[in-house]
Order: sequence, then C-alpha cells, then structure tokens
Amino acid sequence: MADKFDVIVIGAGPGGYVAAIRAAQMGLKTACVEKWVNKQGKTVHGGTCLNVGCIPSKALLETSHKFIDARDHFGEIGLEVGDITPNVPKMLEFKESVIAKNTGGISALFKANGVTALEGTGKVLSNNKVEVTGKEGEKETYEADNIVIASGSVPVEIPPTPLTEGLIVDSAGALEFTEAPKRLGVIGAGVIGLELGSVWSRLGSEVTVLEAMDSFLPMVDQAVAKETQKLLGKQGLDIKLGARVTGSEIKDNEVVVKYTDSKGEQEQTFDKVIVCVGRRPYTQGVLSDDAGVKLDERGFIFVDDQCRTSVPGVFAIGDCVRGPMLAHKASEEGVMVADIIAGHKAEMNYDAIPSVIYTSPEVAWVGMTEQQAKSEGIEVKTGSFPFSANGRALANNAPDGMAKVIADADTDRILGIHIVSQHAGELIAQGVIAMEFGSSAEDLALTCYAHPTTSEAIHEAALAVDGHAIHMANRKKRK
Repeated sequence: MADKFDVIVIGAGPGGYVAAIRAAQMGLKTACVEKWVNKQGKTVHGGTCLNVGCIPSKALLETSHKFIDARDHFGEIGLEVGDITPNVPKMLEFKESVIAKNTGGISALFKANGVTALEGTGKVLSNNKVEVTGKEGEKETYEADNIVIASGSVPVEIPPTPLTEGLIVDSAGALEFTEAPKRLGVIGAGVIGLELGSVWSRLGSEVTVLEAMDSFLPMVDQAVAKETQKLLGKQGLDIKLGARVTGSEIKDNEVVVKYTDSKGEQEQTFDKVIVCVGRRPYTQGVLSDDAGVKLDERGFIFVDDQCRTSVPGVFAIGDCVRGPMLAHKASEEGVMVADIIAGHKAEMNYDAIPSVIYTSPEVAWVGMTEQQAKSEGIEVKTGSFPFSANGRALANNAPDGMAKVIADADTDRILGIHIVSQHAGELIAQGVIAMEFGSSAEDLALTCYAHPTTSEAIHEAALAVDGHAIHMANRKKRK
C-alpha cells in the first residue's frame, strides 16, 4: 500500500485540478491522478478543456476573427492593410503555444500548493482505495479518506458517420486541420458545432450545418436565437434544421452524407465532416465492479446537490454528473466539494450558471428563457435593447445583436438574461451576479453604468422591462 491521502482526485480537468488545489489550500493532504499525455508523450493537466476543447478552440476562434476583421472591416474604419491571407499552420502553432502555457501553469500551481501529481489512470476501488495504472502498466494502490471523481466526458459518436481519420472527425480532430476544407459539413448546431463551423467558415470553407432538431438553439431565448441564426447565416453558415443524418460513405477521399429533411431523402458531398452531436460522461475504467458507486439511467454518476455519490466519502463533479457540461460549472463544484470535505458549509446555485457560444458575435445567457418561464406558468415581463442603439458598439463597429432581460411580472426578480453581441461572454457576468444576489430588473435599472460601454445595453434592457429605456422608443406606457 502506498501513501494515504486526505483527498485523491481522479482527473485534472477544470473540475479536478481546481478541487485538488482548493483541498490543498484547506490544509488537506491531496493527490490528483491524470492520464492525459500530450503529443510529446508528457503527462499534462487541464483535461479536454485546456488540451483539445475550450482553450485551443478559442485560440482559433480569436485568430480567425481577427483575420475577418482585418480583411473585411478594417477599411470601414479607415485602416488600409492591403492583401491579407490566413496562415493556418502558423495559427496551429499559436494554438499549441497557448495550450502549453495553460497546462504548464497548472503543474506550477500543483507544486505551489503542495498537490501530489500522480501519473496514470485512476480507478476507484472499494473501501476508499484508488488504483493508479502507470504508462508502462505498473499498478499502485492508494488509500484516501475522500475521493473526488472528475473524469469528464467524451464526444458522442453516431453510427451513420463513424469517425474516419482525416475525413470524418470529432471536435478534437477539427482543431487539427492544416488547411481550410473547401466543403465542410458539421453535424450538430449546438455550441461546439457552431464554434468550429465559424472558425473554418472564416478561413474559407463552405460550411453546411446539419441539425436534426427543428428549432435553433432551444436553450436560448428564442428572440436571441432568431437573431443569432440570422447573423450566422449572413456570415455564410448554411444551417439546415430538421436534417437528420442517416448515413455516410467515403468516395474518392470525399464524404457523402445522407440525411432526411422535410423534402425527403437528401445527400451532400463534403471534403471533411465534423461530428458535434454532444458529449457523454466518461466513466470507462474509472469504477471497479465492487466500488458501489451508482450511475443514473443516462450513465452519469448519481450525486446529490452537494455532489456526494452513493458511497460515503466519494464525490463526483463536472461532466460525469448531472447538469450542464461546462468547465466553470465543474470548477465551482470542485471548490464546493473541497470545502465540504474540509468541514465547511458550501453549496452551489445551479440556477445562475452562465453559458456562452463563442461565435462572432457571441451568444451568452443565464437563467430562464421567456419560453421556459411561461411553460412553467410564470408570468413574465421582458425588456430588450439592440446594440445598434449603443454608442460604444457603434464606435467599435460592432452594432449587431441585442440584450434581453426577463423578470417575474409580480416580484420583478430577474429570471434570465440573454445576449447576442461582441463580447457577450464578458457582459453576461453582470447578469450572473445580479441573479446570484436575487436582484430585480429595477436594481439593474437604478445602477449607474459607465459610459460609453457596451454594458449599457444591459442597463437599457433592464429599463425597458418597465418601458423606461432612454435610448430607444418605448412601446410600454411609463409608470
């Protein structure tokens, strides 16, 4: 038997590494097990998010956005740059440098906080033991008073489009294209599909997005979703709703995708296809048969509101448990669990978790949609404000989008905020804070915002809830 720890965390993604650091900060002897190996054969931390997800995708989103700005929009504001072309291999080099800085940063944080990094695959055994299998197959068993499972998730694969190296790829493979495919098919119009489709559309691909559902972004308020679909369409993304993929075939190094829509059976030929139909919890090899940790009907590890599993002393957080698969949700669960283990009271407000789609413009939201509130029998009042009426957005040459505030008609308490605009992911934080503190729309309306800022659009939307917006015509009668 090797060393005993107060806490062993399995997985060093955004949930696991944060949980480990927080536990160590609380004075607990902590270890974190990670099996991720980079291209150089070195074990690295950060999980999917830092290695093949959130961070590298944002590097490509940002560089491709700068390219479009320089090519298409700099001239509008008086900046003449001449011919400009994307250098995709150089973009990939930049992406890799960003990954290295982030993953290396976590290793440094582990050392600074006294977290023991264990390299290998972790498995939960019975009686609070963890088996770690190293790269060469060697096994070591550790004991811990508490175990935190943060094993994450993996992309869902679908039978009609089996992954084929270089032709049909998942989200990770889509970050490795060395040039923009002429014809790119994206299966799934969710967050990942729209982001990756946007990257390669900006770099020259003809992008077709095939979405099985008839509605676009159903998790977003439909006024914002409709505006987003219009803006992405203008950028060249051909989004086909109600298009259910039924099969695929490789012909002459091309991919023929078959699908059905309202017109019947269809097919379309692509040079590359990205499958982005969601992710599933990753628990393969993480639990021994006698570990006693229960899974729910969808394959997620069953936990309560404080992320306790069915086994005392064993917790689970992040993508492998219920709730949205978001890095920041996993991180906050990691903090909560570490605090609980350390003997502190801790909880998490699952009603105030923001979501962001990093297209251009970005889409961000927190809380309920107007449609969701009404379906639950809640009477609402709403206020919207276009960024085309915001002085800073016009000065930024970024007038597209809108902000919407949804409030309870009786109490005025904010139920949700939805934004589509440049930097919506940054703007949504004020909505999260407002909801975390139970603010009303009037609270935001009475707050003094700096001018000129794009955040003033949130202020105006809050004012518009009661018909008091200053910088747009009000349809509601002032009270």
